[in-house]
Amino acid sequence: MKRYISNLFAGLIMVGLTLPATSFAQNADEVFRAAGSPHNPKVDIAFNRYYTAEGLAEISKKIAAAHPDLVRRVSIGKSYEGRDIWMLQVTNYKKGVADRKPGFYVDGNIHSNEIQGAEISIYTAWYLTENFGDVDYITDMLDNRIFYIVPTINPDARNNYMKEANTGSSPRSGMMPLDDDRDGLVDEDGLDDLDGDGSVTSMRRKSEYGDFIVDPLDPRKMLQIGPDDITTAQRYEMLGSEGIDNDGDGRVNEDRPGVYDPNRDWAWKWQPDYIQRGALKYPFSAPENRAVADFVLAHPNIAGAQSFHNSGGMILRGPGAEEDLATYNRADLRIYDAIGMKGQKMLPGYRYLTVYKDLYSVFGGELDWFYGSRGIYTFTNEIFSSFAYYKSNNPDRNQSYDFDQELLAGDAFTPWATYNHPTYGEVEIGGFKKNFGRATPGFMLEEELHRNMAFALYHAHHMPLLSIDKVTEKDLGGGLREITVVIKNDRMMPTHASQDLKYKIERPDFVTISGVDVQAGMIVQDLDLNLSTEQKVDPAKMVLESIPGNGIVTLRWIVSGKGKAKITVDSAKGGVITN
Repeated sequence: MKRYISNLFAGLIMVGLTLPATSFAQNADEVFRAAGSPHNPKVDIAFNRYYTAEGLAEISKKIAAAHPDLVRRVSIGKSYEGRDIWMLQVTNYKKGVADRKPGFYVDGNIHSNEIQGAEISIYTAWYLTENFGDVDYITDMLDNRIFYIVPTINPDARNNYMKEANTGSSPRSGMMPLDDDRDGLVDEDGLDDLDGDGSVTSMRRKSEYGDFIVDPLDPRKMLQIGPDDITTAQRYEMLGSEGIDNDGDGRVNEDRPGVYDPNRDWAWKWQPDYIQRGALKYPFSAPENRAVADFVLAHPNIAGAQSFHNSGGMILRGPGAEEDLATYNRADLRIYDAIGMKGQKMLPGYRYLTVYKDLYSVFGGELDWFYGSRGIYTFTNEIFSSFAYYKSNNPDRNQSYDFDQELLAGDAFTPWATYNHPTYGEVEIGGFKKNFGRATPGFMLEEELHRNMAFALYHAHHMPLLSIDKVTEKDLGGGLREITVVIKNDRMMPTHASQDLKYKIERPDFVTISGVDVQAGMIVQDLDLNLSTEQKVDPAKMVLESIPGNGIVTLRWIVSGKGKAKITVDSAKGGVITN
């Protein structure tokens, strides 16, 4: 019976399944819809498990096929090992020009073992498409925005994490071979799964000089004893990660595939490896990152971005390093703070933090490149934290063991077992499996996906939303008219972040009047006091530095002719609108 229960729970958190679950209900009459769930989804996906790169690609293909008016599936480049980096571009293609709508970029899994981001990304695409036309919030979102969703920007190492011997924290990088131990060979001493359980756990050995004993209350745990402790229990020494010395250099598992850090490879405040551990030769050495950068550079409509990592339960903003502190000015920080604090409410147990101040310094991070180089408001979420185990901010040191036993039926831990090691002799191998600790357990996963998606949608909601709020005309006599136009932005973000304005990253916004002969044009600072600034060159095409968030811009023209004036607002990040 115990083995049956364990296998049942194993199915809930199994890593690498590629086929969506088959629904027991065959038609909509056999189910009762839960609040917040799609009414009658065209694509049935199990969100209590993780998918390989191929599994994600297949799901994205099904979503695109089921929603041809909402999704374009494109490859934005190739990984180091030649896999496509798939993107789902999600919007209502029947309304407006897709790439002229404000764009929101989403990616996950830049660190290969940090897998939840891919499932959040797929869930976001699925949820948007399945709720379009049924939920007004989602329908309005896709009418007025476009989402660029890349579930995994590290497909090679995602598969390595799932299919090969790994710990919960390896590999972190991509799969480019490197000589980590500088012996002239590459990746010759990787991780070893000696007991064949699919994970790299720990090794211990009985020793009269060891400073660990087995916890008498829980045989899974090891207790460290101090120099003054007196015990008659069997002592053990801990030998580190399960493995052997494959290259005979006296070290175990020291030259494994991919030890660089793809999140230290971006072209903003980049530093070489001797300063920033994990950096490659130069910015965008990793082909996966280069593919993303090329896409973003070609799409100036992207106004917001979100990346997903694990773990720790954090909503992160830059700067990554204190040396970059001046980049994030007060005007933009007010927007970051408003969105980040909302995220703390939407994601119980998560904290809104600043990378350099609350974690550590990061040079060449994706978060800072998006904002610093492109003026895009960007967050990184670190998915899952110990709070989730028992919904408590005061965890005890036993909670991982308790949670495994009480809620996972012991499925997350490989029991200690004897192994004849070629170097150490008789040892015991055991410990938590790679799919526990950082990866959200299966039965908790869908809630994690939904809450993080909802935060990303809130961020996207506050990208610029422009309208021509009011057009008034006044007859000046002599064949002249005064036309006054109020342009409104109903969302928090301006059309140009302060960082954008500082470095003139994107072109200014243009407001054009046509159908009349323009004699003069001006930006009005104060209607009551009649204060304005004239644009003397080409007044028919007014140039705006930015349209403020939750604000207006007022323009005025003096025109002649009897035609009806047509007003067009053209903003890279705010879209194109006409009256």
